[in-house]
Amino acid sequence: MTVTAPSFALSQEHETLRQVVRDFADKAVAPRAAEIDEEDEFPADVYRAVVKADLHAVHLPEQYGGAGGDSLAAALVMEELARASAAVSSFPSSNMLGTIPLLLSGGQDIRGRYLPPVAGGQSLFTFALSEPEAGSDVAAMSTRARRTADGWVLDGVKRWITLAGVADRCTTFAVTDPDAGTRGVTAFVVHGDDPGVSFGAPERKMGLHGSPTREVYLDNVHIPGDRIVGSPGEGLRIAFATLDRTRIDVAAQAVGIAQGALDHALGYVQERRQFNRPVADFQGVQFMLAEMGMRVEAARQLTYAAAGRADRGDAELTYFGAAAKCFASDTAMQVTTDAVQLLGGYGYTRDYPVERMMRDAKITQIYEGTNQIQRQIMAKALLRRG
Repeated sequence: MTVTAPSFALSQEHETLRQVVRDFADKAVAPRAAEIDEEDEFPADVYRAVVKADLHAVHLPEQYGGAGGDSLAAALVMEELARASAAVSSFPSSNMLGTIPLLLSGGQDIRGRYLPPVAGGQSLFTFALSEPEAGSDVAAMSTRARRTADGWVLDGVKRWITLAGVADRCTTFAVTDPDAGTRGVTAFVVHGDDPGVSFGAPERKMGLHGSPTREVYLDNVHIPGDRIVGSPGEGLRIAFATLDRTRIDVAAQAVGIAQGALDHALGYVQERRQFNRPVADFQGVQFMLAEMGMRVEAARQLTYAAAGRADRGDAELTYFGAAAKCFASDTAMQVTTDAVQLLGGYGYTRDYPVERMMRDAKITQIYEGTNQIQRQIMAKALLRRG
């Protein structure tokens, strides 16, 4: 029997995409990254540039006007944008979170209405699952949707919603049958200008400045019946299937942040001199660099392996998505912290980007499921195998 080993090399198309995104990020994103962080406002000009470069929704199929990129292509876009600015990488990430539920479970009508405007850059999606009392325990959500003669009426509050107030469309989850437990949640598409929709003030966050996060208030919001994603009661299944895939993008974002910090640290230690020698000559520094490089590459390969499983619909996707997100985000936190250490006092100032990268890295350990939750997911998957 002949066994063919899988190739872990990127295809030529993927390599070309990486270079295209890196060139774009170096020219259009990196020069603005510090200013975006300092001003902490949505950079509309950079978003328009991302759309013009067709990097805002690379995952959408060609039949809806998208680029038809696979999960690895989406991960490469996230990685290379995040290498320059984690905030800017949240733009395609938000579109993915909001539209993957439609791709997984939406009918042809709802896909045809909502996906082409996203592909064309006229519409921006986000995703509203978390609530003030329902973060890790999403089944505890209190947002309600009650049926009417021609649709549904939503009432509730969603918290920690990326790009709320900027995105014009939001895949929103609400309880439609309080007695059905996890099978009583339904997904809807809410428009930002629907009567009764309003937004809280932008959260004052540690990092990811320039990517606004707000609460979303739903006050007697009427939703037509044709805005349901999937069927009533399928909401949590759709949400969890979505997160299995989008956690790979968080992993890619974390890899990009870590790579950006490593790149800056490598440049600094070769230029900085102490005791009449480049800092890079000292063994202690070299050991730190080796550890950083090793972990970044391990995180990258795990992320790419997870992306491959997403495209194949692999039964182990849940495990690999959680593992990639958890390992890559822990790596980003460690590598950015070490980068600050290697730059010494300079690393602790905003004059150098590693301070921003360290702050940005932290959120990757928290959103789309804390790393404690990821470890629970992985453990359950391992126990099922056994």
